Amino acid sequence: MVVVADPGMLSAANLNAIEDAGCSFIVGSRISKAPYDLAAHFEHHGNAFANGQVLESARVMGAGKAARSRRVVYQWLFKRHKRDDRAINAMVDRAEKVADGKRPLKKDRFVRLDGADAGVDWDLVERARQLAGLKGYVTNLPVSTMDGTEVIAAYHDLWQVESSFRMAKTDLRARPIFHYQREAIEAHLTVVFAALAVSRHLQDATGVSIKRLVRTLRPLRTVRVEVNGHPITAVPQINGDARAVLDRLPPITAPGH
Repeated sequence: MVVVADPGMLSAANLNAIEDAGCSFIVGSRISKAPYDLAAHFEHHGNAFANGQVLESARVMGAGKAARSRRVVYQWLFKRHKRDDRAINAMVDRAEKVADGKRPLKKDRFVRLDGADAGVDWDLVERARQLAGLKGYVTNLPVSTMDGTEVIAAYHDLWQVESSFRMAKTDLRARPIFHYQREAIEAHLTVVFAALAVSRHLQDATGVSIKRLVRTLRPLRTVRVEVNGHPITAVPQINGDARAVLDRLPPITAPGH
């Protein structure tokens, strides 16, 4: 199993715990570590990178007995560089307004305080521009298992997990707002995750988004009532979008269904 997570998961303790549990991992790295990880590149090439260039390094994370060497993969993209550069320009603009007294002092990135006076920290701006376009990934997977490009591609699948959780919270109503006991909450979440697994399967089988699947199939309900002692079953009329979705599904007798 490979655990993929954003930089919020990046700590020596977290990575050691994942590894000790027998799992591999790919975790986004904070770009502030790049000058140390890529010291040789910056020494010989400065901040010159080719579009799509992948570089690798190693970093010791943790202290004492918990210290372990980690493989770090970096990639530079021209598109990301332009996006980062725009963000830096916007932050510099805010910092200059703070320095000129045209904007209240907040937690602006490039503001430097000298006593009561505020100014722009141009050294920090220069370091940020040097790293624009870079994105890092920490992993314990060996190169023989995944090369740098494959590590990056695997990380980019993280959006599918995030999409699943967004759908679980909205369309599948994961928040147990009507449950207060632990057992009831766990039962509710079990149903939600089972529904998520079914929804993902239906999405893969039909090519229709989970949101559209829920909206299309939710009205289809069979009702069984008893009138004067006679059971009556009312079945929904299936047509339009619902019929188109159901026609894309494999036969219900197929393996695994």
